[in-house]
Amino acid sequence: MSNIMEKNIDHVLLSEEELRDRIRVMGDQISADYAGKEPMLVSVLRGSYIFMADLTRALSIPCTVDFMAVSSYGSGTTSSGQVNIIKDLSDSIEGKDVIVVEDILDSGNTLHYLFQVLQARHPASLRLCTLLDKPSRRVKPIKADYVGFTVPDKFVVGYGLDYDERYRNLPYIGVLKPQVYQNS
Repeated sequence: MSNIMEKNIDHVLLSEEELRDRIRVMGDQISADYAGKEPMLVSVLRGSYIFMADLTRALSIPCTVDFMAVSSYGSGTTSSGQVNIIKDLSDSIEGKDVIVVEDILDSGNTLHYLFQVLQARHPASLRLCTLLDKPSRRVKPIKADYVGFTVPDKFVVGYGLDYDERYRNLPYIGVLKPQVYQNS
């Protein structure tokens, strides 16, 4: 691993092993909940792509996948509140059981908006699966159906999560040293 990235990590919050074990449990739960069904997993790019890949492999039921890209951050560290759909779904979700897969549920601004958009497309069901939940920052009334870990109000990176498009490739989730993003 790059010394440059490692030196900017204050501490590891969730290890590779903790992530792997929890995602296996989440996969088992989703597989049980959707037994006899074929849910569509929708990855919210870019942060959730690693989690989505591992979660999909943890499922024991058939599923399809699709991707959306939305943005409310730009290159900052807090949500702007303005949500833009950058890449929409390739397939219709009408009548399908949809599970939105997200890396982190923070303010809820992005997911609140996204759920309004998706509900208008008439899925059979719509649920949220997030790897990380940061309830202390919530400003919109949204709750995940499947949560990997509840995390403190720290700036976390790795395992798909980034700061200014960096650190996504760390195999764990770490807390970024504040001086890295406060001086930007």
